Amino acid sequence: MEVTDIKIDVIIPVYKPDIKFKHLIERLKKQKDKPDRIILLQTIEEEKQGERNKNLIGEEFIAYAMELEESDFRIECIEINKKDFDHGGTRAYGASLSTADLLMFMTQDAVPADTLLLTKLKEAFADESIGAAYARQLPREEAGVIESYTRKFNYPEEDAVKTLADLERLGIKTYFCSNVCAVYKRSVYEELGGFVSKTIFNEDMIMAAAIIKAGYSIAYASGAKVYHSHSYTSKEQFKRNFDLAVSQAEYPSVFSGLKSENEGKKLVLQTASYLLKKGRIYLIPELVIESGFKYLGYLAGKNYKKLPLSLIKKWSMNPGYFKDGKSIVN
Repeated sequence: MEVTDIKIDVIIPVYKPDIKFKHLIERLKKQKDKPDRIILLQTIEEEKQGERNKNLIGEEFIAYAMELEESDFRIECIEINKKDFDHGGTRAYGASLSTADLLMFMTQDAVPADTLLLTKLKEAFADESIGAAYARQLPREEAGVIESYTRKFNYPEEDAVKTLADLERLGIKTYFCSNVCAVYKRSVYEELGGFVSKTIFNEDMIMAAAIIKAGYSIAYASGAKVYHSHSYTSKEQFKRNFDLAVSQAEYPSVFSGLKSENEGKKLVLQTASYLLKKGRIYLIPELVIESGFKYLGYLAGKNYKKLPLSLIKKWSMNPGYFKDGKSIVN
């Protein structure tokens, strides 16, 4: 079968989407290689007094997607109760609804940069050893200088294929794969049991580690591009890194012995050098403060089991994930 003939479904968890989600759907419609289906997994609020809250932010964008006419693919929307949402489990459920050869996962705020996103991702699977491929993330127009450089650091212009042989050289980056926009070969995904059912974060890296350890490869397709970046506050950076570290603490079989700190230090030093070269020395204090909050959040998350439940919930972006001082994984 030619790569261009391979069927691919796009699976997108959705929760209170904004205009970026509309742009995402519009650009998927314009792709040279179109998906067979788009499966939306819409997280809904708890019912109140027996009636569904119809005034949720983003409902108009969901309605727009569902009412698209003249589309070359089907769009389906499956509702997920907020209490049942899980980064791994919800995506695993979405995968179970697909029969396509390739499973493509995106976040609701990742906007294709051109009409070749699916084409370039499909091309990566011409190599039979590839179990997954992920796209390059470009900063949005409104992204700050530091965030823009971070995207360039994590998503360079050159393609790459990562295997188990790269573990000593790349460390934790060997397992790097982002479900902001990533595709998994169904046969490999099912062989390895799919996404873990419970995780607060990093379901993509946990899956990528299984793929690498099973002898398959991970492709970084730099020609497949999406616009995706954040403007987190220092507090939000702390919380995000707290959850990231919690996921690493919960899955020692994946992350034990692979330090993230070294990669973080490298990013900070290279960003500082970039700011100096560009005459943006005034941004270095911001970089130091932001990096400090990231590191503190990471340290706290690594040791979350020693913390009281009240503090864990205060410091996490996903407080509902925890119960009785431990995560629901434990």
